Amino acid sequence: MNQAGLRRILLMLCCAVVVAGCATAPPGRSDNICLIFAEKADWFDDAARAERRWDIPIPVLMAIMYQESSFRAKAKPPRLRLFGVIPWKRPSTAYGYAQVKNETWDDYVEAEGGLFSDRDDFRDAIDFMAWYNRASVKELGLKPTDAYSLYLAYHDGRGGFRRGTWRSKGWLIETAKKVQTRANRYDTQLRGCRKSLESPWWWPF
Repeated sequence: MNQAGLRRILLMLCCAVVVAGCATAPPGRSDNICLIFAEKADWFDDAARAERRWDIPIPVLMAIMYQESSFRAKAKPPRLRLFGVIPWKRPSTAYGYAQVKNETWDDYVEAEGGLFSDRDDFRDAIDFMAWYNRASVKELGLKPTDAYSLYLAYHDGRGGFRRGTWRSKGWLIETAKKVQTRANRYDTQLRGCRKSLESPWWWPF
C-alpha cells in the first residue's frame, strides 16, 4: 500500500473515532430539553418512541436519566475507598445512561429488550426506563407524571417504595424533589419546541 492510501485509511479511522466520541458525549446544555434534542439529533425520536410504547412522558424520563447519569453513556458509580484512600470495588453493577444493575437489565432484555440491547445505547436505555416506570405506575398506582414518586421507586425499587425505605433517607427525598422540578421544567420547555422536533408524518420510524 502506498503512502497516500495509508494516509486515507488513517484519516478515516481518526474521523470514526471523533464521530464515536461525539455520539457518546453528554449534551452541552442539560438544563434545556429543547437544546438537548437539538444537539442530539436522534434522541427525541428515541424518547418519543419510548413514550408512545410505555405511556411515560418524555420530561419524566429525561429528568430521571439526568439524575442517574447526567446523560453519560458509560456512567458507573464511583469506587469505594479502602481505608478511605485506596480505590476499591464499585458499590453496585449499575451502568450506563439509566444506571441499571446487571440483574434488572437482564430482566428487561428477557422481557422486552432483545439480545442486542445495550445500557450505553440511549435508545435502549430510555426504553428500559419507560418500561420500568410503566411497571411502577401499574403496580404502585402512581401517576405517569409523578416524577417524584417514580424516582423514589426507581432508586429504591418497587419493593423498597412499598416498604417506605426512602422515608428515612432525607437526601433521597430532596433528590426526588429535584427530579420533579426538572421534569416540570423540561415539560414546559418541550411544549414550546416539540412540534419542530417531531418527524414529518410520512417518516417511517
